[in-house]
Amino acid sequence: MVLDLLIAIFFLFIGIEITATLSHPKQILLPAIAALGGMIFPATIFLLLNPGSQAWATAMPTDLALALGVFALLGKRANPAVRIFLLTLAVADDLFSLIVLAIFYGDQLDLAHSASTLGAAALGASLALIPKFPVKQTVAILSPLCTYIVIPIYVIAKLSQGISLDSITSRTAIALTIARVAGKIIGITLFAWVVVRFRMAQLPSSLKISEIAGVGALAGMGLTVALVISEVAVESKTVQGDVKAGLILAALISGALGYLWLRRIPVAQ
Repeated sequence: MVLDLLIAIFFLFIGIEITATLSHPKQILLPAIAALGGMIFPATIFLLLNPGSQAWATAMPTDLALALGVFALLGKRANPAVRIFLLTLAVADDLFSLIVLAIFYGDQLDLAHSASTLGAAALGASLALIPKFPVKQTVAILSPLCTYIVIPIYVIAKLSQGISLDSITSRTAIALTIARVAGKIIGITLFAWVVVRFRMAQLPSSLKISEIAGVGALAGMGLTVALVISEVAVESKTVQGDVKAGLILAALISGALGYLWLRRIPVAQ
């Protein structure tokens, strides 16, 4: 019951963020299409390595709190344009993940799951559309609440269940790790390059394709939404444990890779 309430607060926040971000369409085209590539490639790679697995959608979501947390470690070497791109990409990723959850797993959601995920997100999106609704003030309250309280409690509670030593070397965990680490970088970078190359969107002068590849690395970290999808999509507790192990491994590798990658790129003065 407590975890359902926490995840409802998180998805309420996601709904508000999505609506607020979509109000600036010119700024979201490039990161939104890149986010799509960063979901298609990991899911495809995962299914190639682990055909027929119900856990394929867990390879897709990006964890905004984790990605921004590692990005913040760059300190003065952090390019503000990269942070904006990462933030917008992660919000678009959340939107696409909700669509995947609704289309492919809607019939597997019970009443509690439906209310705490899709229902809460829809409520947040609806609230943000109300003309006098204080979007900025609400985000200012919910953002730290989700980052420092809701997400850590939910993730720790979920990860403390079902992981064994065998999970780390399981086919699901290995496939998920490779899919997230490699697939996010390839998908996000490739889709962004194609969009810019064919002039469907403009690359900001303060942003480099190499930095977008670094964002792709950070996007390999995904826990919260992926755990929700796993709980709905995967019936086997053993496989759920394997998914959790893969998500942890991918987050550790992706976080370190993204940090080192972006740290090596000079920040334009």
